This record gives sequence, structure tokens and C-alpha cells, in this order.
Amino acid sequence: MSLAIRLLTCCLLLCGTVPAAEIVTLAGTGTKGNSPDGSQMAMSPVGEPYGLVVGPDGALYVCEIAAHVVRRIDLKTGEGTIVAGSGVKGFSGDGGPAVEAQMDEPYEVRFDSKGNLITVDMKNAVIWRVDGTTKQVSVIAGTGTPGFSGDNGPAMQAQLRQPHAIILDARDNIYVCDLGNVRVRKIDAETGMITTVIGGGNQQLLPMTLGFDDLRLPGPRAMDLVNGDSLILAMREGNRIYRVQLQQKTLTLLAGTGRKGYSPLSTPGPEVALSGPKGVAVDGKGDIYFADTESHTIRVIRAANGQVETVVGTGKRGDGPDGDPLKCQLARPHGICVDQEGNLYIGDSENHRVRMVKMK
Repeated sequence: MSLAIRLLTCCLLLCGTVPAAEIVTLAGTGTKGNSPDGSQMAMSPVGEPYGLVVGPDGALYVCEIAAHVVRRIDLKTGEGTIVAGSGVKGFSGDGGPAVEAQMDEPYEVRFDSKGNLITVDMKNAVIWRVDGTTKQVSVIAGTGTPGFSGDNGPAMQAQLRQPHAIILDARDNIYVCDLGNVRVRKIDAETGMITTVIGGGNQQLLPMTLGFDDLRLPGPRAMDLVNGDSLILAMREGNRIYRVQLQQKTLTLLAGTGRKGYSPLSTPGPEVALSGPKGVAVDGKGDIYFADTESHTIRVIRAANGQVETVVGTGKRGDGPDGDPLKCQLARPHGICVDQEGNLYIGDSENHRVRMVKMK
């Protein structure tokens, strides 16, 4: 792509004409806190929102790592309700009511096909399941002691270390970015057994890598699933995003030179500098959105041409304002998700706000 075309694309983006969208604050006042049930979340504090997802009931579920809770936000009424975590930092409550359990930085939230909520508790190094009917919580992976052990055995007897992102496939198998162990691991839904899918080795990744054996993953932080058989994997320390074909056992570089940096210009994925990519979400068109945390932006890899563009943020840290997404400053965003209409939800972590980009 010529420099002239890149500059024209950048101008269109900065003028807010591509795409037509508006950003609004759904939750948070800019002050860290833990609001009680029934609060109108647009006028109430939240505690450092990270992972988030639109649940099967159409509500938004948000992990607040500073409040140690997972919160449900009704997108019609704006009302918030805590669904997991007591708000007290700790590790207790296995087998009891989810809202009485003590957690320590729940980082990501997802749902299985039965409507059960799954959340990864990063500091406690466990994965919890909240039963969709009884609202009881149970540990389904991890012992509560950080470490590495248990591959090819029961997940509940295995050790994790700083687990971050989780994603479920159509069979409810759970993939987890086990960051401290520099691996992606899989928990089989039928057997409950855990295995390492990729990582934990020494071999350096290449732009195209065949085979999963002995690979070193530089900071596996975030994932999403595409077409049921491939992962989009963001590596924060590596400043790269790969497509992982699980059946073929190949990794293909989608974005990132490995060099840290930021530019608002539309740039071919393998030629772009990234700045700490974390949350990842793929929309219905195949566009791959990600939180570029250290540049305080949300960027996208376009399915049509592989170009990386900025969709939210200026590249500088700040707090808003609502309105034009490309004029709204963020502060180290982490979590993102996309709903069926293509609207984008953002955990604007250090602004203690949850934002939504409404596609017009």
C-alpha cells in the first residue's frame, strides 16, 4: 500500500467516517470501587474491568479484578448485579453460593453451552464454574497453589500459574492461556483431563511455524476461537498475534513485527508494530479486534485485506470523551468482546470504565 493511500485512510479514520460509530460509557465513574447490587452502572464505580462477554441472556458480564467480582450488567436497564465473588480478596467458597466465594482477580469470563459461567481466577491459579441453575460455584481446574503439574491428569489436581484468558469450543472444551507456564492448555469437557496444547519449550516462533513441539510462546495472554478449529492467539511480550490451526498444527503470523510501537496508519499486519496486545475478539465478518494495551487503543485486523487499523483511541492515555471513538482516549484497556450486531465492548481498565462502541 502506498504512503498516499495510507495517509488518506488515516485521515478518514481520524475524521470518524470509517466506520460510522459512537462510543458511550456503560459503567464506571472513573473512580475505582465496588458498587452494590441494583446500582445504575453508568453512574456507579467499577473496579478495574478486564475480561467481559455478552452472555446467553443478552446481558454483559464483566470481571472486575480490583473488586474481585464478576458483575452482570443489564444492557436494557443499566442495572448491575454481582454474580460471582464476595468482593473480599481470598480463596474460599468451593461448593457454595457463587456470591459468597472469595476470589483474587477474576480475569476472564465465558459461558458453556449449558449456560454455566466459567471464570479464570488469576492470582488463585484456578478456574471456577458457576452453575447456571443453582448459582453454586465449584473449582474445575487448579489446586489454588501456583505451579506447573498435572498434565494428562485431572484438571482439578493440576497446577496453573497466572492463568489469563479462557475460551470454549463447541464441545465445551476449555482452552486456557497459562501465562506463568508459557503454555496454552486444554481441559477436556468429557474427561476433565488437562493437557498442554502448545508451548513450554525453547524453539522460537517464526512467521509460519509447522508443528507444536517444543515451542516458546512469548507471553500468551488472550485468545478467541474461529470456525471451531483455530485459535487467534495474542502474545503480549512478543507483540504479535497468530492464527493457530489446531488440526494442522500450524501457526501463522497475522500481525506484529515483534517490535513495540504504535502508528495510526492502516498497515499490513506483518509490518505493524504492536504495543502489548491482550484482549481478542472476532466478529461475524472475521475481523479480529484486540486491545493494544500499551498504546491505549483498540485495533483491528481486517479480514478482507489483513490491514491493521485503529478503531478506538488516540494512541495517548486519557479518559474519554464519549462520542467519536477515534477521539476517545483510553487507559490500558484489557478486555474486549463483540456482540451479534457488531457492537464492541471494552474493559477500559485503568479508567475504571466499561465502554461500548455502537455501530450505526
